[in-house]
Amino acid sequence: MKQENMVFIIVALLVGLLGGFLIFSITNKNKGPSAPQSVPMGSGSPTDYTQRITEAEKIVAQDPKNYQVWVQLANDYFDTEQPQKAVNAYGKALEIDSKHQNTPNVLTDQGVMYRKMGLFDKAVANFEKASSIDPKHAQSLFNLGVVYANDLKQNDKAISAWTRYLAIDGMSPQGQQVKAMVDELKAGGGPPKSGGWK
Repeated sequence: MKQENMVFIIVALLVGLLGGFLIFSITNKNKGPSAPQSVPMGSGSPTDYTQRITEAEKIVAQDPKNYQVWVQLANDYFDTEQPQKAVNAYGKALEIDSKHQNTPNVLTDQGVMYRKMGLFDKAVANFEKASSIDPKHAQSLFNLGVVYANDLKQNDKAISAWTRYLAIDGMSPQGQQVKAMVDELKAGGGPPKSGGWK
């Protein structure tokens, strides 16, 4: 079981990194010459994060309606374990454009930060809202199951969320891991060890 969890964690990290890269690539590819400023992405070292956060904070101070920079800033706060700042920055992005194609991702990331702060009801609300906007948004369903199983000890709701996840992605390595977690809960085992998936 430990090896399966390690594989799942590695795969989840790779998916998160790839997803972030794709989202950043797609949004930057669609920018024209008059696009709002964005913060250059670095290698992820503490110095890069500090520099990027400082730059982003300057940009949003001058241009508080810059959706893309608010999201980048929130993601950097997320990655540097600053949940309250991340929640606030994601909130600013959602205030600016709550109908953006990236909204389910923003809601999910904000929900993960709510969970980190122990605000499980707010996390559930975010994951449910993300899933209602995009019923095929796998990350929100995965994280919804994590909160129900690990934090709220409501295994039936965790199974329901993860069953919805499996209807979307049952064959991938992540899907197989989710299936194993559902089977474990159905067999009466304790909550699976899972930290969440951005």
